Amino acid sequence: MGGSRALSLSSLCAAAAASRSPLLASHHRARHLRPRLAAAMSSSSSPAPAPGAAPSASSAIDFLTLCYRLKTTKRAGWVRRGLQGPESVADHMYRMGVMALVAADLPAGVNRDRCVKMAIVHDIAEAIVGDITPADGVPKEEKSRREKEALDQMCALLGGGSRADEIRELWMEYEDNATLEAKVVKDFDKVEMILQALEYEKEQGRDLEEFFQSTAGKFQTDVGKAWAAEIASRRK
Repeated sequence: MGGSRALSLSSLCAAAAASRSPLLASHHRARHLRPRLAAAMSSSSSPAPAPGAAPSASSAIDFLTLCYRLKTTKRAGWVRRGLQGPESVADHMYRMGVMALVAADLPAGVNRDRCVKMAIVHDIAEAIVGDITPADGVPKEEKSRREKEALDQMCALLGGGSRADEIRELWMEYEDNATLEAKVVKDFDKVEMILQALEYEKEQGRDLEEFFQSTAGKFQTDVGKAWAAEIASRRK
């Protein structure tokens, strides 16, 4: 690829290494990741794809290499509570995707495939910025700005084109809570968290009431409300 990809990768390495998340910011991980990403970039000399073209094998692998961080970045809320073996961002997004796939009670007219796709990209920018939570004290607008900048860098690394455009569109739709699909996926985001909290309570003997309280009264759809009520009933 041309200079734009090289610039994107170097900035991604720097941003990822400087992330506010304690796990992402560790010297060991930054040192481990940077050479691998740099090698992935330097191995490609193919030109940038034309607008709308599919990403080349090289740009796709560069992108997926960066997405590896989603598998190793632990969800910050669980880390702060000292839970053993906390789930990763990728774990969280995967089960949300399964939720969208298996839900039999989605609202009429909802595009199920779009919900599945949205679930697996809604936290994708955390590969660079980490899992920023309210406890970090970052204003909502600043969090959104950082994540949007990271998303743009990731889409550039992918080489642009229709795949990058769809990822950006799905992410923005979720961020803006702009459609019924976005509302469903936002509910699944909360449902997945409280289901995970219930599982940790049972497995590790912890009281994680704060996570249930943080979602109370915030579900936007009937399916979200019904699934949250089911989880609550199993907690008693």
